[in-house]
Amino acid sequence: MAEFISNNVEEMRRWAADFARTLNAPVTVALHGNLGMGKSEIARAIIQTLRGGDTVVPSPTFTIVQNYDGISHFDLYRVADADELAEIGLDYAIENDITLIEWPDVAAGMLPRGTIHVHITAHGEGRKIVVD
Repeated sequence: MAEFISNNVEEMRRWAADFARTLNAPVTVALHGNLGMGKSEIARAIIQTLRGGDTVVPSPTFTIVQNYDGISHFDLYRVADADELAEIGLDYAIENDITLIEWPDVAAGMLPRGTIHVHITAHGEGRKIVVD
């Protein structure tokens, strides 16, 4: 288990960029945290580190999934039924891509052994990031 304290968004992005450089497909990263904790910001920093800083990374809250040439970014906030996960390609992504999943609880039964869990919580004005 690793722990990092971020005092601001830039520190969190730097941590995410360093973390991104350790990822090789196929790997699944489950991003846990309440609304506003920075899950999307971490995903954005990972994607931009691996696919270029000018890569536009919108939150997939409404599209549910965005793909970036071997990186799949899922936001499962609006998915109520695990049966929908195969329809949106989660199983394919897990087997082939660097897969980033926000709100991963609905997919708990599909997450492979070795999933990296990133837990983000408030810590004063910043964030505490715990990786296990």
